[in-house]
Amino acid sequence: MERLKSHRDFVTVLKRRRKVSDKDIVVHYLVRGDSLVMGEADGLGRRIGLAVSKSVGHAVTRNAVKRRFRVLARRYESSLPESCDVVMRAKPSAAHADFASLDHQVASLFAAVSRKTAKRDR
Repeated sequence: MERLKSHRDFVTVLKRRRKVSDKDIVVHYLVRGDSLVMGEADGLGRRIGLAVSKSVGHAVTRNAVKRRFRVLARRYESSLPESCDVVMRAKPSAAHADFASLDHQVASLFAAVSRKTAKRDR
């Protein structure tokens, strides 16, 4: 899975206002095929960006949350549609959530993204 690197890419995904959320995680998503501003991202597959603010905790805590998110995103990326940009945003409670809980949440959120994008494509 590639990374969202530029601020413009993050803003594009967040402005579309398509999201699914759970107790500790919010997933913002954008399928690039229905975006008017595609630019250089045309040929890329799935891309992910992580947003973990200071409200989650100190730097060590934020980095631990980001490591967990990266592992879980890699595990469930196949359930996302091709050419999909995802921004995973951590809620402050994510710092204290156990890995099994986050695992279940990411699995259900990515499945929800897949269902919603498949419903729109019909």
